[in-house]
Formats: sequence, C-alpha cells, structure tokens
Amino acid sequence: MTTESPRWFKSSYSSNGGSCVEVATNLVAVRGIVPVRDSKDITGPVLDVSVSAFASFVAGVKGDGLDIA
Repeated sequence: MTTESPRWFKSSYSSNGGSCVEVATNLVAVRGIVPVRDSKDITGPVLDVSVSAFASFVAGVKGDGLDIA
C-alpha cells in the first residue's frame, strides 16, 4: 500500500473566480486513478476516476465530443 498523497492542481485556464475542479495526476502510476475535487471545498469529497474514464473525458472535451444538454 502506498502512502503517497495527492498533489492537487488546476488548469492554468481556471481564473474564473473559483468555479473549478482540481486533479491529482501523480497517483496514476501507483493507484491507477485520477482523484478529482472541487477547488472551492478542498476538505470535501474526492471522486476517484479511472485513468481510462478520465482520458475519455479529456479527449471528449478537447474534441468537442461531449453531448451535454
């Protein structure tokens, strides 16, 4: 079991007053997850997303392939 803690960061594009998410990509290799949290509530819940699901999400955002209605 690893004791490595998440190293949180948010996008450099996140200058909109705090409505952002933070991710910790340093746990990909050791745990196979990408933790995600609300940047306004750093002590709140964390969503552990699988690497493949996070990669699909990022690809969808970059390719404008998300159908959010």
